[in-house]
Amino acid sequence: MPSPLTLKRWQRVEYERLVELGAFQGEPIELIGGQLVVAEPHGAYHASALTKVDYALRPIVPPGWIVRLQAPVSLDADSEPEPDLAVVPGRPGDYRASHPALPVLAVEVADSSLDFDRTHKGGLYARAQVPDYWIVNLVEGVLEVCRDPAPDPAAPFGWRYGSVTRLAPPATVSPLAFPAGRVAVAALLP
Repeated sequence: MPSPLTLKRWQRVEYERLVELGAFQGEPIELIGGQLVVAEPHGAYHASALTKVDYALRPIVPPGWIVRLQAPVSLDADSEPEPDLAVVPGRPGDYRASHPALPVLAVEVADSSLDFDRTHKGGLYARAQVPDYWIVNLVEGVLEVCRDPAPDPAAPFGWRYGSVTRLAPPATVSPLAFPAGRVAVAALLP
């Protein structure tokens, strides 16, 4: 009788050490809930959409905050995702020794990863209490604004966002952290 498989759950400190040693050099890998997940390859359409989001958000982010593109955030002991875009406090030199811990806004640009970004990454960001999580939904041409993290035993990682609003042009949106900054949803979509 075959024995069941045992999966190795990775801790963030183990993962970071392997990254430092070059174990994943050139590999698009993220640590999601203790598992190494191969990230979605980024085609031209995805990259173009991400650039558009970056250009739309940078003008409303005040000094003292950083817009990071596809860079790690250390959410907890077993997760270090690389959101397509994250807004974190500080200045660029503040994160030489460690990755930022809690973005005020995480954004994923989603086409083939849409379900994973909604459920798994959404549950992960909600569990970490990321207050504002946006999904640029390339499949349906809308922005999904996820807020109000809440426990949900049935959700991945035991958390979900209590409020999910789907916005299409000509709507506008403001990040919770910067309510005076308004962005046209059309400026976030390709």
